[in-house]
Amino acid sequence: MLARDWYYNERNRMGIEPAVASIYDAHDDADLRARAALKMLGVQRGWRIADIGCGNGVLATEAALMGAEVDAIDISPAMLALAEIYARDRKARVATQSAGLLSFAYRPESYDLIVSEFTLHHLPDFWKVVAMSRIFRALKPGASFYLRDIVYASMPDAVERDVEQWADYQIKNHDFSRESVVTHMRDEYSTFGWVMERMLTDVGFTLVSADYHAPMHGTYLLRKPKAGEQG
Repeated sequence: MLARDWYYNERNRMGIEPAVASIYDAHDDADLRARAALKMLGVQRGWRIADIGCGNGVLATEAALMGAEVDAIDISPAMLALAEIYARDRKARVATQSAGLLSFAYRPESYDLIVSEFTLHHLPDFWKVVAMSRIFRALKPGASFYLRDIVYASMPDAVERDVEQWADYQIKNHDFSRESVVTHMRDEYSTFGWVMERMLTDVGFTLVSADYHAPMHGTYLLRKPKAGEQG
């Protein structure tokens, strides 16, 4: 896209450093969980897939090992370096791109599947919609968008309770520091699940499923309608 002086600068928010970011997806069974998700999504040999916010590259690598043509995309050069190492160690062919949701390069209607996990919440809601619109245009008609993110699954009157529960869970189970949890809640842009659903469907996606858990994680399976179908 053309650079404009009012355009949101994703690189001002590179996210957490690799040593901390690895907590998100470097568990011993990360490859098994990624493989299960890809099988659920019906990935086929020859599919073209983008993993936006690829992190350590686990899902991108597993998709490549299943025979897909994969673009692993991340705004952080450090995370891309980890993804390249991970793919190389497993002899998987993965193309990397240093970009974010607002800047990744694509040809319209070229992807069979786009995945984004725990990345969208780095953008304010206006820019979330811009990112969703770009993803929608990048997908082939009938293709899927698989989104996992940190969202408020509750209604507004229960947010404070749920945030405290989520913070306690992350500190106790994932060794997050209290400071990192506070920074996330204060300085990042998680939104309500019902807001997320409205943004996605207004962009044009058909909402196939929405699953809220943990208590601040949402998993969405979206489909881009084919010509003549209603969203």
